[in-house]
Amino acid sequence: MNDIKNVCVYSASSTKIAKVYFDVAAELGRCLAEKKINLINGAGSIGLMAATSDAALAAGGTVTGVIPRFMVEQGWHHTGLTRLVETETMHERKRLMADLSDGVIALPGGCGTLEELLEIITWKQLGLYLNPIIILNINGFYDSLLEMLQKAVDENFMRKEHASIWKVASSCEEAINLLYTMPVWNKEIRKFAAI
Repeated sequence: MNDIKNVCVYSASSTKIAKVYFDVAAELGRCLAEKKINLINGAGSIGLMAATSDAALAAGGTVTGVIPRFMVEQGWHHTGLTRLVETETMHERKRLMADLSDGVIALPGGCGTLEELLEIITWKQLGLYLNPIIILNINGFYDSLLEMLQKAVDENFMRKEHASIWKVASSCEEAINLLYTMPVWNKEIRKFAAI
């Protein structure tokens, strides 16, 4: 079993989304806290980021938020987190979130969330990130993306081995269990990278 102490959660900052997504975000925050797993996220003060953070903190957990300074200057950051880390750039933010984490869970989100998820998948493909990546597919949100990724494999834009880079969960409990049981990626897989 993997040693999971810190989990990076990618998620939306939108406030205009369906309640089902907020409910799952809160459930994930609670589950992480109950398992004594530190939540790492982008330190947003609204949307699913805030819902996950607030639920984790309310359940006695800890949250590390990583956010670029320009966002802090705009007042977009959550002010009640256990630890707030300011970075100079978005790139530095994403790198630090990955470096601090023992695994990633992607909740639904927009372009920023999708970009983070696809980048961490690419890093794992290249052997730059070795830890589990879990896509929490709530309400069928990620169905189209998963179909697109399978099409990329089917049409040889990605190797078949790369389909094992991520796992898909339909509940918070399943997502966390997959973090513990998903095999850690082998650096040797870099030789398979379709660059």
